Amino acid sequence: MTGEVLAEQVQVAEDFLSRLIGLMGRKTMADGSALILRPCRSVHTFFMRFNIDLVFLDRRGMVVHLIKDMPPFRISPVVLRASLVIELPGGTVRNRLRPGDVLQMID
Repeated sequence: MTGEVLAEQVQVAEDFLSRLIGLMGRKTMADGSALILRPCRSVHTFFMRFNIDLVFLDRRGMVVHLIKDMPPFRISPVVLRASLVIELPGGTVRNRLRPGDVLQMID
């Protein structure tokens, strides 16, 4: 356990509409922020204005897939093992995470 913090300001989208809208229309995403989409196995970046990093986690919090710097107007693959996706500003993940790592979410 490294104790490294990926985001301090976290929003959670748990209903269909909030997951669908996600980050659409925002001009930027602040460093240190994240959006958790739950449940979620695939993400789109339609109508977004910036790149994002995507961290796909299983129900135990284990990283099962990563996408770094996904540009606007793309669709991620469907990750069947994922139960949620964390969206972070592009460049946040860099070499900080890899599949098999386990994340802990603290309130």
